[in-house]
Amino acid sequence: MQAINIRNMFVVPGKEIILLVFAILLATASLQAQQFRGNYNFLEFQQKPYYFGITLGYNASTFRPFQSRDFLRSDSIQVVEGLSGPGFNLGIVTNLKIGDYFDFRFLPTLSFAERNLTYDRRSQLFTSTRTISSVFVELPIHLRYKSAPFKDKRVFVITGLKYAFDVASDSRTKQAESLVKISPNDFAFEYGAGVQFFFPFFIFSPEFKVSHGIGNSLIYNNNLEESTILEKVLSRTFTISLHFEG
Repeated sequence: MQAINIRNMFVVPGKEIILLVFAILLATASLQAQQFRGNYNFLEFQQKPYYFGITLGYNASTFRPFQSRDFLRSDSIQVVEGLSGPGFNLGIVTNLKIGDYFDFRFLPTLSFAERNLTYDRRSQLFTSTRTISSVFVELPIHLRYKSAPFKDKRVFVITGLKYAFDVASDSRTKQAESLVKISPNDFAFEYGAGVQFFFPFFIFSPEFKVSHGIGNSLIYNNNLEESTILEKVLSRTFTISLHFEG
C-alpha cells in the first residue's frame, strides 16, 4: 500500500500537463511579441529570401596623387593635388538574405563623376587643371550586417569591393598625348553605413559610402612632365545613396 502511494506521487494528472503546455506556449508567444513589438511592416519583408530595388545617389569623386622622385627635380611644378567634383548615380539593387542579420548585395550602377588634377607652377601666376569627366559602369559587391529591428527600423554597415569601367574615357584619343592619362579601369574597396525604414510596400534606406581605389589609375607618359612627376594616382569617392527596395 505504501509502495502504491509513493508511485502515485510521481504521476502528473492530465489536466496539469495541459496547463503546463499552455503556460509554455503563452510564455513563448509573449517573448516573440516583445521581440517584434512595433515591427509590423518588418515582418512582411522578413519572409522574403531576396528582393530588388533601385538606388539614386550623389557622389563626390577625387584623386589622391603620389609624387615621384622626378617631382623633387622639377623646376616648373610646385604643387600637384586632386580636387573633387560633383556627380550622381543610378542603379539597380539585388539583395539576397543570409540568415537574419546578413545580406549579400549586388548593385550594378551607372555613375557620372568629375575629378580634377591641379598643378601650381612656379613660373606662372595661375593654376592649370586637368579635368576628367567620367561615365562609369560600376559593379559593386557588398556584404551587409544589420542590427535587430526596432519599431520598423534597422541600422546597418556594409563592406565590399567594386570594379568600375569608364565608358567615356579619353585615354585613347590623340589629344590625350598632351594630357595626363587616367586608366578607364578601376578597382576599389568600399565601406559605409545606413538605416533601413520599413514601410508597408517598400524599404527606404539612406546610406553613405566611402570608396578607396586600390589600383593605380595613372597611365605613365615618359614624354609628359605632368605625368613623370607622379608615381601613382588613386581614386577616392564619397557617395550618399537612397535605396528603394521591396
